[in-house]
Amino acid sequence: MQTQLADFIKQTPQGQQAEAILRHCVHCGFCNASCPTYQLLGDELDGPRGRIYLLKQVLEGNPASQATQLHLDRCLTCRACETACPSGVEYGRLLDIGRQLVEQQVPRVWYQRLLRQALLLGLPAPRRFACLLAIARWCRPLLPQRFKNKLPPLQTASSRPTSKRPRRMLLLEGCVQPALAPRINAATAQVLDRLGISLVNVPAAGCCGALAYHLNDQQAGLDSMRRLIDVWWPEVDHGMEAIVATASGCGVTVKDYAELLQHDPLYAQKAARISSLAKDIGEILQAEDLAVFKPSPRRIAFHSPCTLQHGQRLNGVVETLLTRLGFTLTQVADAHLCCGSAGSYALLQPELSGRLQLAKIQALQAGQPELIATANIGCWLQLQEKSDLPVVHWIELLVKD
Repeated sequence: MQTQLADFIKQTPQGQQAEAILRHCVHCGFCNASCPTYQLLGDELDGPRGRIYLLKQVLEGNPASQATQLHLDRCLTCRACETACPSGVEYGRLLDIGRQLVEQQVPRVWYQRLLRQALLLGLPAPRRFACLLAIARWCRPLLPQRFKNKLPPLQTASSRPTSKRPRRMLLLEGCVQPALAPRINAATAQVLDRLGISLVNVPAAGCCGALAYHLNDQQAGLDSMRRLIDVWWPEVDHGMEAIVATASGCGVTVKDYAELLQHDPLYAQKAARISSLAKDIGEILQAEDLAVFKPSPRRIAFHSPCTLQHGQRLNGVVETLLTRLGFTLTQVADAHLCCGSAGSYALLQPELSGRLQLAKIQALQAGQPELIATANIGCWLQLQEKSDLPVVHWIELLVKD
């Protein structure tokens, strides 16, 4: 695709990257076939090809409008289009660049600003979120229905192993996961302990930066990334084997640190090191002898999050592990499509998110599994809200023997 970028961005690193991405796009339309919002709405501007055209206009200096912002807001950033694209267009990165420009040009109405600020204030701070969650549970009868339904039952988690194993890995605890689903990280610690691996938690570690970055407060997102690198670095410097992520949405962001901070002279090398160490828990177990695990064989439906299959390109890794361990996996129609969680999307675009949620749950339950397993806290929260079946993180299945 031929482009004539505007002078204000042409010579910047973002402009150069955007131009290179645009030049790869041949407007073939394969991306639309894999796009959840295009399938729902049937509007060219609510598919990747149309959004690329809108982004190209903004990058060439044409003023953005509220309609431009709406079509970009409706994108889930699921990156299924990247998996489908024969030309290797990095749509997600182009969207990040363009969204920030549109955010600067198009003021949001007050209630949108308020909701986004509330999300940025409450979600990325684990202690604050835990406190807010406790208050929300106490006030549940007074909450609006769409927020009330999203509150999962209170979980209690078993204690984590205290033994010191010869191998050591850092655990990316997450912002909301410890409060919403503490069993996930506890199960991860137990599983890795049985493999001779100790999980190290750095209490001062905060948000990975994903939420702010994808809500177009990219500077705040990058600052969070730098803070996390600083907190982790002493442990990394002392020979940590890996950084383990149990939430694929956080994992894909940490793996992107090298690219996102490549132009930062103080953090580029450290960011590259952090990204090289970041592993999804599935990648860790893929390389281990799993003979020590004897879980009860069960019939399950596995939901592969977009951040796992499209973002990290690890489609099939968890499915193969579960099959090796004796589980029977049911067939899931349209497994490449998003469940509608997409970080904060479920709160910002509730109507579209709800339609995707119901379609995904129907597809997962169609094979009559005993339960649904997934690999991301956002997907877990989205699915358990309306599912008739139990929803767990797949790592929990390995400690229920």
